[in-house]
Amino acid sequence: MRPLTWIIEIGNTVSCCPLCKSPSLTEFHQDKQRAYVICAVCQLVTVPDQYLLSAADEKAFYDNHQNNSDDLGYRRFLSRTWSPLLPRLTPTMQGLDFGCGPGPTISVMADDAGITMANYDLYYFNHPELLARQYDFITMTEVIEHVADSAALLQQLDALLKPNGVLAIMTKRVLGAEEFARWHYKNDLTHIRFYSIATFEWIARQLQWQLEVIDNDVVFFTKMVLAKS
Repeated sequence: MRPLTWIIEIGNTVSCCPLCKSPSLTEFHQDKQRAYVICAVCQLVTVPDQYLLSAADEKAFYDNHQNNSDDLGYRRFLSRTWSPLLPRLTPTMQGLDFGCGPGPTISVMADDAGITMANYDLYYFNHPELLARQYDFITMTEVIEHVADSAALLQQLDALLKPNGVLAIMTKRVLGAEEFARWHYKNDLTHIRFYSIATFEWIARQLQWQLEVIDNDVVFFTKMVLAKS
C-alpha cells in the first residue's frame, strides 16, 4: 500500500484520519463506487470526503428505512445490544438512544422493562437540549459508521456519559483487507467509517474507557472513574 497524500486532497486541504487526525493514511480498497483508506495509527477505515453524500441525499436514503417498534424481527436484531445491557441497568437510570432513526425501538424495549430512555436523532428527533444532559447509559445501534467526524462524535459521547456510564455500540467490524473486499456492509453509501477491534482498543486507551467485546457486532465501553492522585 502507498501513502495517499495525493488521493484525498479536498480543495487546498489534505484530509487526515477523522478519528485520530493522523495524516498516515494508505490505500485499503477500491471498488466501482468509492476508495477506502486505513489509518496507520488507529486503524480506522474511512471513505475520503469527496465520496460523502450531501445531507439531503443521506436523509432521503434513511427515509426509505421501514424499521419500527412493532417489527419483531427488528427487535430481535436490536436485542443483541439490548439483552446484554439490560442486566446492568436499574429503574433509576436514565438512558439515551443516540441516532434512534425514524422509528425509535430500543427506547420502547426499555420502557417495557421499566427503564427510561430519551431519543435523539439528527434528522428525526433533533432535540439539542438532550445533548446538554448526562446519561447512565447510551445506545448507538448501526449509527457510528454513518458519522463523518469520528473524533467530535467520541468527544460528545464522552461528555454525555456519567462516570461509570456505559456506551453500547452496534456496528459491523472490519476483519481484514480480503474480507473487506467482499463485504456487503461497505456497499451502503451512507456507511463511511469502519471500525475494527484495534480501532475500539485505540479509542479505549485515548478516552480511558473500559472496552468489552460483547458480540460479533456489539461492543460496550464503560467510562471509568479516574483515581485522584
